[in-house]
Amino acid sequence: MDTQNKGQEKAVLHLAINGKNYEWRQEYITGTEIRKLGNIPAEDEIFLAIKKPWEDERIPDDKQVNLARPEIEHFYSKDRDFKITLIVNGRPKLWTEKTITFEQVIVLAFGTYDPNPAKVYTDIYDRGPHENPEGSMVKGDRVFVKDKMIFNVTATDKS
Repeated sequence: MDTQNKGQEKAVLHLAINGKNYEWRQEYITGTEIRKLGNIPAEDEIFLAIKKPWEDERIPDDKQVNLARPEIEHFYSKDRDFKITLIVNGRPKLWTEKTITFEQVIVLAFGTYDPNPAKVYTDIYDRGPHENPEGSMVKGDRVFVKDKMIFNVTATDKS
């Protein structure tokens, strides 16, 4: 039994933190160890990226994550205090993430997102960050945001 445990400890497991690949020689890693390995400041939160439709999981410092699962675990950090104002259809909207999806913009504009194919949304943005200063979004898109970025959104019913 001891030799089996030793073999697991020596196995190299792979993970990614903020897009950079790392190796780890234990089955589990804690939030504190992820923070240290990825050089993540104490004021940032750590998240485990989860495939849709589930939400990404916040990883507190004392949480253990099993790295021996089939796929590489992807972690990312986010400033806890990130707060900006987006201007959506002329109205200020508080936003706390560094990116926004097409669907999230629609919810900010109209309160809900209707996936019905008869409902067509148009989303044009301006005054964005250097990654995407201006343009339009379609279903499935995600763009970086900055304070006072402008979104003009319309909804049309084709029926």
